[in-house]
Amino acid sequence: MTEQRILASSAVMAAGTVFSRASGFIRSALIVLALGASLRGDLFTIANTLPNMVYILLAGGIFNAVLVPQLVRRIKADPDGGDAYASRVITLSALFLGAVTVLLVVLAPLLLRVYLDGRYLLPYRETQLESIVDLTRWCLPQVFFYGMYVLVGQVLNARGRFGPMMWAPIANNLLAVAMLVAYLVVWGPVGDGRARIEALSTSQEVLLGLGSTLGIIAQCLVLVPYLRASGFTYRPRFDFRDPELKKTLSLGIWTVLFVIVTQAAYFVVVRLASGGAADGGDGTGYTVYSGSLLIMMVPHAIVTVSLATAILPRISTYASEDRLADLGSLVGSTLRTALALVLPFAVVLPLVAGDVAAVAFGWGNADTAATFAPTLALFGPALVFFTVHYFMLRGFYAMEMTRLVFLIQVAVSLTNVAVALALVPSRPPEETAPMLVVAYLSSYAVGAVVSLVLLRRTVGGLQLPQLLRFLVRMALVLAAAGAATWLVEWSLAGLGDRPGPLVALFRGGLSGLAGAIVLLIGARLLRIREVTSVVDTVAARVRRG
Repeated sequence: MTEQRILASSAVMAAGTVFSRASGFIRSALIVLALGASLRGDLFTIANTLPNMVYILLAGGIFNAVLVPQLVRRIKADPDGGDAYASRVITLSALFLGAVTVLLVVLAPLLLRVYLDGRYLLPYRETQLESIVDLTRWCLPQVFFYGMYVLVGQVLNARGRFGPMMWAPIANNLLAVAMLVAYLVVWGPVGDGRARIEALSTSQEVLLGLGSTLGIIAQCLVLVPYLRASGFTYRPRFDFRDPELKKTLSLGIWTVLFVIVTQAAYFVVVRLASGGAADGGDGTGYTVYSGSLLIMMVPHAIVTVSLATAILPRISTYASEDRLADLGSLVGSTLRTALALVLPFAVVLPLVAGDVAAVAFGWGNADTAATFAPTLALFGPALVFFTVHYFMLRGFYAMEMTRLVFLIQVAVSLTNVAVALALVPSRPPEETAPMLVVAYLSSYAVGAVVSLVLLRRTVGGLQLPQLLRFLVRMALVLAAAGAATWLVEWSLAGLGDRPGPLVALFRGGLSGLAGAIVLLIGARLLRIREVTSVVDTVAARVRRG
């Protein structure tokens, strides 16, 4: 019964995520069409990514990992259902994020000098540096609204309202699509000429930067009406000496250190990636890396995040009641459910990476889309290790073992940095993004093994025998599904190495469909319950809908 409730809650979140990611794909495709995947595209992509990176560095770890277990405890223990505690957290966070955002806007040039490759500081890139500074200043107010969006969303999640946070990004993506369409109407696609490496004009900076920030504001405001509907009423509170708030902040210290280590590794990634396209030409830079990561994160957001968000309040309750065996069993069974959907993606994506790249990024130039394919192919297997690591950390967070999580992340980040620094400088610019994915895969392989071993030792078991039996049966089914996918892809090879988006959609869709059919048949024959239960749950909701 618990599993069915988790799947039902996850289905609501997954539906919102599907629509959100679909609109996000349109946005990403329009960015490549309007700005390209070279230097000009990197100017906008880096400027628009920095606010999220900075927010995560400053507060994201506390909001995402520490807050929900604390809110669950306060809802159960406090006479007011945790309203006063949540109001204190919101007030303190708003003051902190507001002050930091103003400071960041002032210090934007210094911030970018830290993140960008040194070639951006050379005289022949002066106009591009000025352009990215201006763009970043328009985008940095997003730091405040990212924080408030996640904070309000976590308050809703702790109260069992999972859907709104997953649907809200659609508002952001719709505004971003409208902004990019306006850009294309006024200035047109970037094309193959020199414009791919030129700086943006002031008007272009205002449209892109302000439009992106308005999207994050809309994403945050969408959640506000749901707060009252959930039974929570916000009242500003400035009595910050509350002992529970102090406990949250003390737990958050290790989470902040966790984020600092993670962002330090990501800083190396951004700096190396920004160098890939800094000279123009055929180098793969941050736009290729982040666009490919966006595609990899689709199954993660739809499956892993939805399931992990649904179980976090429950495993937090198990942890508070010292029911560690139940915690381990729930994490283990939910991990298998996630892998039932993630593993097929990891097998199929490398086989159809060229078609996926053409569909997502080939609307303006098939050659540009082809630069994404090697990076995409490598991200498929990387997702498996990332998924295991992600679920293990939810278990540690439920038990408030944030210090151990920090130590695990040190190993992950050091591996990422070491492999990236070993591979990227020794390879040509067009291999920058793929080599960064190899580093990403290596780091989370380490993280998955270490975190799984430690969590199993802590809780006494994660249903590993069931996991091993599941993996053996899935390997048999996936071998057949992968073969079916490859066979269809090979039989339609005559459609071209670099087809247009519609042809790629036909070929890749047919190949993926063949693999999915074989997977479902194999799962029924081998009685892989983790696959069949998800299919049955989705089918039941469709029938009811």
